[in-house]
Amino acid sequence: MRSLEKSTVVITGATSGLGRYLAEQVAALGAQVVVHGRDSERLERARDEITAATGNEHMDTVRADLASLAEVEALAGELERRFDRIDVLVSNAGIGFGAPDSGRQVSADGYELRFAVNYLAGYHLTRRLLPLLAGRVVNVSSAGQQPIDFADVQLERSYDGVSAYRQAKLAQIMFSFDLAEELRDRGVTVNALHPATFMDTAMVHEAGIGVLNTVEEGGTATLRLIADPALDRVTGRYFDGTRETRALDQAYDPAARARLRELSEELVRRALGS
Repeated sequence: MRSLEKSTVVITGATSGLGRYLAEQVAALGAQVVVHGRDSERLERARDEITAATGNEHMDTVRADLASLAEVEALAGELERRFDRIDVLVSNAGIGFGAPDSGRQVSADGYELRFAVNYLAGYHLTRRLLPLLAGRVVNVSSAGQQPIDFADVQLERSYDGVSAYRQAKLAQIMFSFDLAEELRDRGVTVNALHPATFMDTAMVHEAGIGVLNTVEEGGTATLRLIADPALDRVTGRYFDGTRETRALDQAYDPAARARLRELSEELVRRALGS
């Protein structure tokens, strides 16, 4: 991995699990790390612990609840005020299937919660930060994917947490492919990955699923997309761990991606009243 000195790396959902692991790894590579979370105390603790572990004092924190697009908008504004450029943006924050009996949940804006947090928040944050992006966008997605039913995107007719999670994760990959095409001439790369299966995280434990992989395994695959110089010109790809592979067919359908883009813009406008 290359040194990340003089690079600014923003990682969402970085107070625990994969995000926390990545924050420490990129700090050890010398980056100015911007740790995002929704709890101020956990943010301060993560910052202090990472500084103690790595000796890197170039640690910043930003707080926002990604279940609210107003807070995502405020987060983007704060990052614009504080930083001139972002060399790597890692959209890692997300929620899993939920507890087996949790039922359908909605965001602060009234949108299906997993679509809102796992996809729409990252979509809006990334688009708002486009003028600052100077290197790589890494979207932490999943091998668990399900085609988007545009007649029932909010899953109001038929809901289960697994379907909600998988639909949102495919939407994230579709956005990655779209954005890669848009930014290709700027030299900004955009890739998505499934880091590892059922890592030892709170998300997996909440769903009552047995652990199959370690956070370190998923972190190694993700760090490769962040800092491996061999991937400097690789964009618009989906990886399973370190292996490039194919997402579900809908991700490669230009008409479906255009429809998702139009829907996303409408949902953002509706939530922000713009």
